[in-house]
Amino acid sequence: MIAIIDYGMGNLRSVQKGFEAVGADAIITSDSQKILSAKSIVLPGVGAFKACMDNLDRFGLIDTVQKSIQSGRPFLGICLGLQLLFSQAEEFGSVSGLDILKGKVVGFKDAKLKSDTGEPLKIPHMGWNNVEVKPSHPLFDSVPNRSYFYFVHSYYVVPEDKTTVATTTNYGIDFVSGVHHENIHAFQFHPEKSQRLGLAVLRNFSRLSS
Repeated sequence: MIAIIDYGMGNLRSVQKGFEAVGADAIITSDSQKILSAKSIVLPGVGAFKACMDNLDRFGLIDTVQKSIQSGRPFLGICLGLQLLFSQAEEFGSVSGLDILKGKVVGFKDAKLKSDTGEPLKIPHMGWNNVEVKPSHPLFDSVPNRSYFYFVHSYYVVPEDKTTVATTTNYGIDFVSGVHHENIHAFQFHPEKSQRLGLAVLRNFSRLSS
């Protein structure tokens, strides 16, 4: 069973439907015992970094997330669920994250993004973009390199440990769109909204604990 962590924010049902579409058993829950007994864990998220951290704290789930990752079971972070894993976010000042991965979350607004033709790029980064994958990533088996996935975000992660970088994407600048560290797999894009290839990523994740 895959536990999708419910902390009051995020497109939880879409993620669950994605797993159901590939034949995986996934539940949405805020029950720490169910999360800690699941074979795999998913942390989705949309919205503001601080609001998500506040909700994780209010639901009593910060320790649960940390213990889930420490257990070594497959862990998938999606969109803000990637960003929350890092030490801090530069959002309306500085906000502390889960500090599971060292690094920070920064905004595109400071990058002065421009397209190849010199036109300013809109923020948030919204829509389809391709993903450059490091070789042998376990979740991209059968997924061609530079495939397109769906993004919606205004911030991106900057890991201190560059060996954790799993995927990169260009949107005026090259940014880290995915990380892989031990049992952690986390992506800025939304596999549950990325049609056939996104479902392939979810299928590959579901097979890690089978």
